[in-house]
Amino acid sequence: MQIAGIDFRDRPIFLAPMEDVSDPPFRLMCKRFGADMLYTEFISSGGLMYGADGSHQKLDIYEEERPVAIQIFGGDVDQVREATRIVDEVGPDIIDINFGCPVKKVVCKDGGAGILKNLPKMQAITAAVIEESSKPVTVKTRLGWNDQTIQILDVARMLEETGVKALAVHARTRSQMYKGEARWEWLRRIKEESGISIPLIGNGDATTPQKIEAMFDETSCDAVMVGRGAIGNPWIFRDAKIYRETGEVPPPPSWRERTEAVAEHLSLKCQWLGERKGVLEMRRMYGGYFKGFPGASRLRHLSMEETTMDGVLEVLMNFSEEDANTKVVVPGIKQAAVKATLPTATRAQVEPV
Repeated sequence: MQIAGIDFRDRPIFLAPMEDVSDPPFRLMCKRFGADMLYTEFISSGGLMYGADGSHQKLDIYEEERPVAIQIFGGDVDQVREATRIVDEVGPDIIDINFGCPVKKVVCKDGGAGILKNLPKMQAITAAVIEESSKPVTVKTRLGWNDQTIQILDVARMLEETGVKALAVHARTRSQMYKGEARWEWLRRIKEESGISIPLIGNGDATTPQKIEAMFDETSCDAVMVGRGAIGNPWIFRDAKIYRETGEVPPPPSWRERTEAVAEHLSLKCQWLGERKGVLEMRRMYGGYFKGFPGASRLRHLSMEETTMDGVLEVLMNFSEEDANTKVVVPGIKQAAVKATLPTATRAQVEPV
């Protein structure tokens, strides 16, 4: 499979853009375990245009991530055009447009899935991004605003004619938000009935190795995009590929493997954001990494009490049978084994701690 000359293996698996999740440290963890392409969090075109620090920080990408796409959103054509110039200078491999976010504060201004009620404007925004970008442009969208306005076949044709190089579709409408089952039959219809030749990337409910492979088989998508299934579980990319080759899902990562991954993820967070902010932001990740393990709640509580990286690492390395109040024995881990080094950034303001 190719996207505008970028080569991928057969049936590639991509990391979805997820707000407050798909930052550089998380993307690097997913890359390490086999993600074939990474997407940044979605970035407000208005925030980029007016110099919002949070928006500009989301532009940080690293050479080790490539190929990587920076995703932008916005409902104002001029703002999106200007934002594209800013993003293009950072040098991603792809610029992706978010036409799928269902959140009210985004859609009320024709951003995200809000544009599905105004297809001529969707085309105008897409054309503006393509005109300003020196990189391939792709789109992520949904089936439609609601069940009465599913026009994804026409949308797919329009986007290809405008110049988009690949299309990712979350197989739900905006009205569904994230509820109910993703409607994979529409992904197959896009492949069979739309007539498009650009790659189709399927998204929605691909949360396990079995479901990832099933999406490929049932829809004929060219790639699958994984979102929620990767939170606290960067191993899903590796496991999905092993499942494809062997027909068996590997055993879940051991407690030691999870602890080492959390320690590395935390180290990367602190180097990217600074220690104080890195420790605070990492707190939301502990539950996902240790979900289902005896003592997970206790470990999460202890980790969240710490305010320094060394404090959290000390908790992780020394979490014991007594701490968990279970019969699970957690092997000791030497701190030196889990130190991480943040790769060189493409933006000069990111400095290691």
